[in-house]
Amino acid sequence: MKDTILSEKTTINCGGKLISFDQPKVMGIVNITPDSFYDGGKTNTLDSALSQIEKHLEEGADFIDIGGYSSRPGATHIPEDEEIQRTRPIIEEAIKRFPDIIISLDTFRSNVARIGLDSGVQIINDISGGQLDDDMFDLIIERNVPYILMHMKHTPIDMQQNIQYDNILLEMGMYFSSKVNYLQSKGVKDIILDVGFGFAKNLEHNYHLLHHLDHFSFLKLPLLAGLSRKSMLYKPLQIESNQALNATTAANILALTKGAKILRVHDVKEAVECIKIHNLYQANR
Repeated sequence: MKDTILSEKTTINCGGKLISFDQPKVMGIVNITPDSFYDGGKTNTLDSALSQIEKHLEEGADFIDIGGYSSRPGATHIPEDEEIQRTRPIIEEAIKRFPDIIISLDTFRSNVARIGLDSGVQIINDISGGQLDDDMFDLIIERNVPYILMHMKHTPIDMQQNIQYDNILLEMGMYFSSKVNYLQSKGVKDIILDVGFGFAKNLEHNYHLLHHLDHFSFLKLPLLAGLSRKSMLYKPLQIESNQALNATTAANILALTKGAKILRVHDVKEAVECIKIHNLYQANR
C-alpha cells in the first residue's frame, strides 16, 4: 500500500535503501562517551567502537545508533567540537569497513547532524525533538532524511526535575502531532516516534506509556522503543543496569505487543530473538 498521511507508514528511505517495517527491526547502540549510564567508556575508542559495531551487525542489527553525547540524567555537558571529534572518525571508518551499514546519529545539535550526514549517516535521532537547536528542523527539511522524533521536557541535565503532567498521553499526543504536522507540511517523508522512556518521566509515567504505547498509533508512524537496561527496569528489581538484560527482554516483548517497530538496544542478539518469538506468537493467534 502506498504511504500517505492517512495510511500507516510502513517504510523509510535510508540513503536509497528502502527499509520495511512489516517486521520489527533492531537498532544497536554504540555510545562514544565516557559517562553513558550503562556502557560509558566501553566503546569510546575507534577500535572498541568498530568491534562493537561489528558484533551488533553479526548478531542481526538493522541499524547502528552512534552517539557522542551522554544524555543520562545529570550528564556532563560537552561542546559541539568534542561531540564531532568523538563521532565523525567512527562514522567514516564504519562506513568504509561495513559498506551496507545504516547509521543513525544520536544528536540534538544541527551542526553535529549536518557533519554526520555529510560523512554518510542516514538517520538523525534527536532526543529533544528539535527543541534544543532551532536549526535542527531546517536541516531535516533540507536533507529530507529519516528523523527520530523523541519526547523530552527540559534538557538532559535537568529533565528529571519537576516532572509534572496533567494528562501525559494527551500532552505527548499534542506534542507529536504539532511537530509531525509541521515536518510533513515541509515535505519530510520519514518520521519515527520515540516516547522517550526515562526522559522527563518518573517510574509511573514510564509504565503508563509502555502500557499505552499503541495510543500513539493514531499518527500512523513507526514507533521506536528505547527501554534497554534503563532505570525503570533495574531500580524496581533492586539490581544494577548490568544485570537488567532479562528485564529488558521482558519490556521489549511488551513494547512489541503494543506496536513498537524498532527496538533500540545494547544487546542485539537477545532483541533479535525477542522479535522472532513475538512473530511466532502473532502468527499463531
